[in-house]
Amino acid sequence: MKYLITGGAGFIGSNLARYVLGRGHEVVVLDNFSTGKRENVAEILKDITLIEGDVRDRATVDKAVQGVAAIFHEAALGSVPRSVADPVNSHDNNVNGTVTVLESARANGIKRICFAASSSAYGEQAVSPKVESMPVQPISPYAANKVACESYMQAYSAAYKMETVSLRYFNVFGPRQNPFGAYAAVIPAFVSKLLKDVQPVIFGDGEQTRDFCFIENVCYTNWLAANIPAEKCTGRPINIACHSAVSLNQIIGKLASLMKKDIKPLYEPERAGDIKHSLANIDRAKEVLGYEPLVYFDEGLERAIGWYTENL
Repeated sequence: MKYLITGGAGFIGSNLARYVLGRGHEVVVLDNFSTGKRENVAEILKDITLIEGDVRDRATVDKAVQGVAAIFHEAALGSVPRSVADPVNSHDNNVNGTVTVLESARANGIKRICFAASSSAYGEQAVSPKVESMPVQPISPYAANKVACESYMQAYSAAYKMETVSLRYFNVFGPRQNPFGAYAAVIPAFVSKLLKDVQPVIFGDGEQTRDFCFIENVCYTNWLAANIPAEKCTGRPINIACHSAVSLNQIIGKLASLMKKDIKPLYEPERAGDIKHSLANIDRAKEVLGYEPLVYFDEGLERAIGWYTENL
């Protein structure tokens, strides 16, 4: 079978490409390299079909979807702070790009789309853990983008009988995640600083918690979503996480111990749009997908450190 991965040169997309290839299938990667990196796919370039282009360009997407069994729609302009700084560009890439992918799939007879949704949809709600039946309360343009795209997934399922699945990722981490720049994810940013004996930066008091999910779990759940019965694919959101909360201060402590570093973090003011606590209920993932986490936080952290130590 052949599968399309939009954003396939990004952190999640490039890991997913390797996962699908490892199962013996063909992979088409569509990426405009605005945030994806060529080095993420360099070693698998001979094994994939790479189309350089934008998900907002209908002709490019039409070319990419030809003959695929399903689409893993990972392409997005990520980062809450980036969306706060430039909400219009965030909307254009994330919402308009998603509608273009849906329309191309519809026109070309591609039924199954697995969409990378986000736990940011829950916003700052006191109820914990977060369950999919809760109302959405986005507090950043990025979160609003992802909620809008979830709605489109449900609408296309209802109106056009397309098989859509919205996977609400909770703080994915692992190999190939960008450790640099203003919008770097927290774990690779911390590791890269510690490797250089530089103080890592925590925005806020460090007591904010996240349900960190190792990348292997995300690849696995995407594969499950691509293969569940059609009647389960209604676009409704499904939390993808490990049901385990870890604070940023705890991460620094674990990293310092594992990497044998005696470096304290530098605390800076909280950033607009950031959420204080995030923990997932994963019962729906178990019920709909048959999901159980393959890799929990401590093992994932050790594996991530190993990759960054070798590759940075």
